[in-house]
Amino acid sequence: MNSFTLFCALIACVEAKWSGIPPPARVDYVNATDQSVATAAPVAPGVTVGSPFSEGASGIKLYANSYYQKEVEGTAIPALAGNESLIAIAKKVATIPSFFWLDTTAKVDYIPKFVKDIQTRKLDVLMPLVIYNLPDRDCNAKASNGELSSADGGIVKYKEYIDAIVKHLKAAPTVKFVLVIEPDSLANMVTNLNVPKCATAKPGYEEGTNYALTQLNPLGNVMAMYLEAGHAGWLAWPANLDPAADYFAKIYEKAGKPSKVRGLVTNVANYNAWSVPPGGCSKLKYTDEMRSVWAQGGKKIEMCDEKTYIELLAPKLTAKGFPAHFIVDTSRAGKYPTDQKHWGNWCNVKGAGFGRRPAVAKESPLLDAFVWVKPGGECDGTSTPGPRFDSFCGPEKSEAMQGAPEAGQWFQKYFEQLLVNENLDNVAKKYERVPQ
Repeated sequence: MNSFTLFCALIACVEAKWSGIPPPARVDYVNATDQSVATAAPVAPGVTVGSPFSEGASGIKLYANSYYQKEVEGTAIPALAGNESLIAIAKKVATIPSFFWLDTTAKVDYIPKFVKDIQTRKLDVLMPLVIYNLPDRDCNAKASNGELSSADGGIVKYKEYIDAIVKHLKAAPTVKFVLVIEPDSLANMVTNLNVPKCATAKPGYEEGTNYALTQLNPLGNVMAMYLEAGHAGWLAWPANLDPAADYFAKIYEKAGKPSKVRGLVTNVANYNAWSVPPGGCSKLKYTDEMRSVWAQGGKKIEMCDEKTYIELLAPKLTAKGFPAHFIVDTSRAGKYPTDQKHWGNWCNVKGAGFGRRPAVAKESPLLDAFVWVKPGGECDGTSTPGPRFDSFCGPEKSEAMQGAPEAGQWFQKYFEQLLVNENLDNVAKKYERVPQ
């Protein structure tokens, strides 16, 4: 019995293999009867809540927010005039739930608008939100620098931002929420403390994350929270796995082992496959360096996908007392290989496509769901020199699509690429590439 099978046995699970797995349940987007969310009974610290994505009679339910729908229907589709095939795909994409990013204090006020929409339409859905506004945000990149600075009272303002979110969630006790907590924060603390901005940001990241977890955890309608854990090309290096597990466990313990921390989210805004069959990794040349490092260590591990990453990380987390449950972002993971020359190149990568739709996961006992955290079409970063220009988005990176606006703004050319390369239904051999 190998170590991973033994690990699954300990949690009363059996590893699901690639072959023979039924297609994941499709997300239900239709109206359903509204159900009240009772005030949650207290849960002991360290006792983790169950998956928020468990299925009802018609599959899991997630909210397709009106903000993204308007971007697609009001901006993208009119620009596609005459291209009926892409318009048809875009109309499908507009109805697929994605997380809404609270990446500025002003965007917090969208929460009651979404709540009103859910209540008016009597939807029984889970509202997915990303908490994303730490001081000195995204410390190892420039493209998505935020509005708060540690040098200008950023942590005080961040706590006010969290307080505003808590206020809106308390005002909507019948609406259920699932939260992703601060992408590109904790992973940077594992690998990039040699970067001066990251070293400066560390106290604020830790204090801010702690405050977010401790303030959101008591809310009865917060069904689960997931900390962000980079992706296979970032934290799955042999030298990074143990420090990552140690750090996530430290954050969790310092916050009092909050019960609503269900686990981790990986591949946020990235492009990695969920699972690559044996022999398929060689087609993804940008993973060669990672795989050669694993080979030097005498490990027969083909590291090129998220499944392998979480299977290696999970037992290390469990040993530290951290709940080893995962969700994976598949929003831009539809086509392989991408045009990446190096696995760490992340900005507006050419060759990507919309990936499999959000669904309850049946492929692994470690995985709760496939989700769309990144709203496809919203830019990663500008390709034009300026205050928020990052070289990963510029012309020196041949895989970065040019003509890009600021991070978070609509990038029509990139959206059209995602449509052309879509694999919403996760067809195994579409584009003659490896399946997800």
